[in-house]
Amino acid sequence: MKSSVIVTGAAGFIGSALVWLLNNRGRGDILCVDQLGSDAKWKNLNGLAFSDYVEKSSFIAALEKHGLKKFGRISAVLHMGANSSTTERDVSSLVANNFEYTKTLCSAALSANSRFVYASSAATYGDGSAGYSDGEAGLDSLRPLNPYGWSKQAFDLWARKRGLLGRIAGLKYFNVYGPNEYHKGEMRSMVLKAWEQITQTGRLKLFRSHRPDYRDGEQKRDFLYVKDAADATLFFLDKPGANGLFNIGTGTAETWNSLASAVFKAMGKPLAVDYIDMPEALRGQYQYFTRAETARLGAAGHPGARFGLDEGVSDYVANYLVPGGRYLEKEPVK
Repeated sequence: MKSSVIVTGAAGFIGSALVWLLNNRGRGDILCVDQLGSDAKWKNLNGLAFSDYVEKSSFIAALEKHGLKKFGRISAVLHMGANSSTTERDVSSLVANNFEYTKTLCSAALSANSRFVYASSAATYGDGSAGYSDGEAGLDSLRPLNPYGWSKQAFDLWARKRGLLGRIAGLKYFNVYGPNEYHKGEMRSMVLKAWEQITQTGRLKLFRSHRPDYRDGEQKRDFLYVKDAADATLFFLDKPGANGLFNIGTGTAETWNSLASAVFKAMGKPLAVDYIDMPEALRGQYQYFTRAETARLGAAGHPGARFGLDEGVSDYVANYLVPGGRYLEKEPVK
């Protein structure tokens, strides 16, 4: 019997990109798991190939009763499913979705000798004052700034305490942008928000800096194109011996001004930026600098991101946003 791959959060941003990339590798033996609800993320699965779809509630019920054997031979679980809102204040919901669910699925995968790769988060690093090292030694010093980051950190710590990080791979994605994020509301990337603002007004609003050591728009992020995020994730599917926590980013910190320039350039429009005050409620949680330390990723054998900021933004704008919000779709057989 052929083994299948489970992708949770399969209709989400990174999850659907994984299904897309697996399709383009010639694989359709994919069990998609998600909670579609009433938003538009179902469109992320339109045009992709998979063997079956199961709603999250039914999946968890079957998992708790039968384990992964209910779903046949499963070679790997790519667990992207989560409540990914950094502004979520229902901590009990975050614990159920991001901590308890992940524990249940991890235990089931290991019991079935299935590869387990899961989404941790760069939000675990908090304000960055403890650095961005993805080694296990620094886990205890990390202080996430929001409940979402804390819920992701809770599982990382749980896995380490039980000695599981030597058997599974946890991926800390940095600022991901690209096609299939359209359903994410306020959690959409600044690239998409910038495209919308510039399309409507010809101008872009960026937060003014409220620290003297950063000029306006010079706050920095490690921006990662979703195609690179998917590629790095499948790298860990292919390398079952590469385990532990890994940053998934470009390893380069770019300013918001650089992002603005890339979007205006891709749209063929003159740069026009206005700086506005950051809301008071956000100032205590705002990260002024993020950059993935990628030494462990490189040592594992990953060649690094293919898309720099200019290249990723150009591909996103020209091939997905300009055509009217085009989705990632399985490439036709030639």
